[in-house]
Amino acid sequence: MTSRNPIAKADPILIVGAGVFGLSTALELKKRGFQNITVLDRYQPPVADGSSVDISRVIRVEYADELYAKMAREALQGWLTEFKSHYYSSGFVMLADKSGNRYLESSKAVNESLGGELAEYSDASEVLTKFPCIPSRLDGLSAYVNENGGWADAEKSILQLSQQCSLAGVNFITGSRGKVLSLRHSGKRVIGVNVAQGEPLLASQIIIATGAWSNRLLPMAHATTASGQPVGFIQLTPEEAEPLRKMPVIINLSTGIFCFPPTPDTNILKVARHGYGFATTVPIEDSPRFVSSPKRDGNNAAASYLPSDAEEGLRDGLRQLLPDFSNSPWMDRRLCWYSDTPEGDFVIDYHPQADGLFIATGGAGHAFKFLPVLGRYIADCFENKVSPEIRHKWRFRLPSGNEEKLKVGDGSRGGPPLRVLAGHEQAKL
Repeated sequence: MTSRNPIAKADPILIVGAGVFGLSTALELKKRGFQNITVLDRYQPPVADGSSVDISRVIRVEYADELYAKMAREALQGWLTEFKSHYYSSGFVMLADKSGNRYLESSKAVNESLGGELAEYSDASEVLTKFPCIPSRLDGLSAYVNENGGWADAEKSILQLSQQCSLAGVNFITGSRGKVLSLRHSGKRVIGVNVAQGEPLLASQIIIATGAWSNRLLPMAHATTASGQPVGFIQLTPEEAEPLRKMPVIINLSTGIFCFPPTPDTNILKVARHGYGFATTVPIEDSPRFVSSPKRDGNNAAASYLPSDAEEGLRDGLRQLLPDFSNSPWMDRRLCWYSDTPEGDFVIDYHPQADGLFIATGGAGHAFKFLPVLGRYIADCFENKVSPEIRHKWRFRLPSGNEEKLKVGDGSRGGPPLRVLAGHEQAKL
């Protein structure tokens, strides 16, 4: 990790991105006395197509890595207190083929080392005695159950976080003036950003918290790349939803498919895949680079489209986990965009070659659950207060020339390998 002397508390800071990384950073820096903080985004938070925004996100403490396991436990206390109105303690069921799953076994070991308890079932069908409301077909699977896991309403959580930022005095610029096109340089220093409307915005410090969009602003495909993960929504009737009210969050780590209980107010059933996803090929203006990225101009959540193999993957998952709804029509479907990293670690660091630039990205599909504590960790990195372990884990790596193109993550992914979308598929996004 690169060290920098923090700027003066009165100096202006621009944070690009109003998702969980950007908002949590803005709020924590405000709490620490930084006075002049502005958050930029195309949309007002909750950002319509942001990776942090949806009707639900998994809240769990099971990790194969001790640092994230400890952070998740800290965050859970925040979900049980400050953000309790958006958290649902439904329980969390992890499934895998009986042949074994390395990530699951490692998570169990870390969980036990931290004093946690997981109910283990060599035959996953036994889970049905604990959750008789699950209509799943669990033959050939093993299971672990944590009754303390659950899910959070992501959109409402982000709304609360953005309101806390506003009350703390954080400034927001959205619309064309908040749409960042590129970084503005003076020699080796980043001094501001070029925006879609009006004069450039200048600041003493620029913080990039743009998730899957990050490679558009900064060449960092060696450190993080974007992948779209399939998600589908089914509108249930109150009668269809009622038997599933006490259903836990369920994930099959072998396929990557996971599903949530129906939302309590709108009866929407959500199914998704935590896998390797789909990539796009997007040209960068005034550059020879092509990157995988969601589109910058327009709302990525507006097009109700999934590649046919992605849709069939979700249907296969429903046939196993919720077979009664495997043929139900979609009310909506789309790709949710991850900012993938080689080992699933965040990228939170000063850029080693560009003064004035700090990076907070690389959520790798698992960062949202840390919302109550993420800003504190990012601000500690910003102020050079983190441990050597974290400094190394979240460092911004420079290209070495032999990086793997595939960001395999932390071992928790399942399903088919990454696939680059064909031109006619990408045109439908």
